[in-house]
Amino acid sequence: MQTTFTPEQLTDPDIARSNEILRNCVHCGFCTATCPTYQVLGDELDSPRGRIYLIKDMLENARKPDAKTVMHIDRCLSCLACMTTCPSGVHYMHLVDHARAYIEKTYDRPLSDRALRWLLARILPYPMRFRVALLGARIGRPFARLMPDARLRAMLEMAPRTIPPVSRNDDPQTFAAENPKMRVALMTGCAQKALNTDINDATIRLLTRLGAEVVVAEGAGCCGALTHHMGKEAESHATAAKNIKAWAREIDNGGLDAIVINTSGCGTTVKDYGHMFRNDPLAADAARVSAIAMDVSEILMKLDLPEGEDKNTKVAYHAACSLQHGQQIKTFPKDLLKKAGFTVLEPADSHLCCGSAGTYNLMQPEISKQLKSRKVQTLEALTPDIIAAGNIGCMMQIGGGTDVPIVHTVELLDWATGGPQPPALTAPGKREPQIPILRG
Repeated sequence: MQTTFTPEQLTDPDIARSNEILRNCVHCGFCTATCPTYQVLGDELDSPRGRIYLIKDMLENARKPDAKTVMHIDRCLSCLACMTTCPSGVHYMHLVDHARAYIEKTYDRPLSDRALRWLLARILPYPMRFRVALLGARIGRPFARLMPDARLRAMLEMAPRTIPPVSRNDDPQTFAAENPKMRVALMTGCAQKALNTDINDATIRLLTRLGAEVVVAEGAGCCGALTHHMGKEAESHATAAKNIKAWAREIDNGGLDAIVINTSGCGTTVKDYGHMFRNDPLAADAARVSAIAMDVSEILMKLDLPEGEDKNTKVAYHAACSLQHGQQIKTFPKDLLKKAGFTVLEPADSHLCCGSAGTYNLMQPEISKQLKSRKVQTLEALTPDIIAAGNIGCMMQIGGGTDVPIVHTVELLDWATGGPQPPALTAPGKREPQIPILRG
C-alpha cells in the first residue's frame, strides 16, 4: 500500500511504525474471510482491510476522526485472526492500537460513551472495586430489562450469580516446588482474581507439583490490556510499568526462568511490553520481561507432565483468539490435555472469536451476542462433557450461554495429576458431567 506521510510526521515513532505496517498491506482481502465482524455485518469497513483504509486516511491527514471512522474501529474485536491469515505479515495489532490511542486523544465521544469507558477503566483493573461492582450488578440483575441502554443491560446480565471469596494465594509470596527445576513468577491478574480464583490456585498447585517454584511478585497487578484496548495509553502504561518494575526486581534478585500468564488476553499484552515501552526509560526492563513471558501452556510443555490413562472424557477445547492468533499458540493446550488422558474435540469455527474480547461484550453487546450464540452452538454440537479454555473472558462469555461446565485448561491438568476436582464441574445450574474419578 502506498502512503504519503510527510518527513515531519514520520519523526513520530508511532506514525513511523504505522507507516511500516500500512506499506506491507497489498489489498488482497484474505483477512475478510476470517474477520468475525465482517462475517456478521457484511460491511467492508467492518473488515481489517476496510479499517486499514480508514486508519490510513485518518493518520495521513492528521484529521480529527469522524463518527463513522470511530464506529468501525470500535467494532473491531482485536481478535487478530487477520494476522494469522495475512500472507503479507501486516501487523494489524500495532496499527489498530495506534488508531485507538489517536482516537482517544482527538475524538469527542458522546457523554454516555465517555462515562461508560471511564467507569470500566476505573473498576475492571482493580479486583476489590470489581468485586463491589459485581455485588451491585447481582442485586440489579433482575431489573436488567428495564435498562434503556443495551450496554447497561449487558453489564447486569453478565454478572455472575456467585462471587468467589478472596484467595490468599494471590498475595505476594513464594510457593516452594516439590522437586525444584525452575523459578517462575505468576501474573495473578486483576479481573480474574474477582471472577474466578480457582484458576490461579490450580496453576500454583500444578506448577509446584511439576517442579517450578512460583513467585507472586510484590507490586505486580493488572497487565494494562483493558485500558490499552480503549486507547487509554497513560493508564495502561502506568499499570504495565508496575509489573515491569516488579518482575525486573525478581529477575535481578532471585532470577526468573519465566513469567507465567494463565489469561491469554493478558499474555498477548505482556509479550508486547517491549514494543509498548520501546521509547520509554523502562525500555530495557520491558524487553527483558517480554522475552521471558510465557503462557502457562508453554511452561507446562517444558515440565514433565505425567502421561495419563484414557479418561473417556470428552473435552471441547475453545481456542482463545489471544492465544491462537495473538501469541500463535495453537497446539500446546490440546497436546497437554491429550497427554493427561482427555479426548479433545474442536468446534468447526475454532478460528473465530466468541465475542468476549476484553470489554467488547460490554461495549458492543449486540455483535457480541451473535458471536457468542454461534460459538456456543458449535461447541455444544460436539456433545462434550466439559469445555476448556485458556482465557477468563472467553470462559465467562461462553459459560453464560451453555449448561456444559467450562473450566480453565490448567484446572483439568491439575485435577488429572492429583489436584482437586474443579468446582465449576458441580456448580449450580450446570450439567454435572458423567465422568470417572481422575487419578494422577
